[in-house]
Amino acid sequence: MYSFISGKVVEKNPAYVVIDNQGIGYLINITLNTFTSIGEQAEVRLYVHLAIREDAHVLYGFYTEEERSLFLQLITVSGVGCNTARLILSSLTVRETVDAISNNNTKAIQNVKG
Repeated sequence: MYSFISGKVVEKNPAYVVIDNQGIGYLINITLNTFTSIGEQAEVRLYVHLAIREDAHVLYGFYTEEERSLFLQLITVSGVGCNTARLILSSLTVRETVDAISNNNTKAIQNVKG
């Protein structure tokens, strides 16, 4: 539904960012890698995924399209939901995650908290 959201960073912490876009504040859950990439930028563009659950509509944001693409692939795995995928991408970079999966390095994935 949404491809990206860009605007002024109003609030930011390691778990989420609030972006003001045309007077609407979007609360977007992010990874630690995205948090680091945002740094001190006053304005940012995040590539997003809208997860629609029975009890909530939740936005997940990523600094790169590559990170979002990997997130979308991870959530197709049985037992891996949005929060688990976000934890994986907070603990490992995109390259480290792809390498761990490609090389069947289960230890690297098991070391992810949660």
